[in-house]
Amino acid sequence: MGLLMAISQEFPESAHDLLQLARSAQRGITVEILPLTVQRSRDQENYYRKWAGEFGAFCGLPPDEMHDELLCLTFGSETVNTPFGWRRVPSKRSGRVTREEYGELIETLCRTAAGMGFVVPPPIRKRQETSHE
Repeated sequence: MGLLMAISQEFPESAHDLLQLARSAQRGITVEILPLTVQRSRDQENYYRKWAGEFGAFCGLPPDEMHDELLCLTFGSETVNTPFGWRRVPSKRSGRVTREEYGELIETLCRTAAGMGFVVPPPIRKRQETSHE
């Protein structure tokens, strides 16, 4: 109950719900503390997918092959023996990277494309809405 009281003091807007939870939990409660992970943003993913696809078409690669190539260039690769023979596979998949690492993937796309004569335009920044008080 002491932990819930401390949390209630820190987050007074949740105090009522926390205390009600404590009263209704006959066998106790479980509190889990996990590190916060910030995944890539939807804007990052949309930008990357659009321009990786365009660059792939420029290079003659389908989107999945272009994506794997960029993953290998960004995060490294390993060669594994599969039923189809030896294959180069990325060391990391994009679904398991942080927002910053996804930014690195985008940077690799832009650098690699520029080196091959394909220009990836900068992302269009959305205007920040301002409040009029």
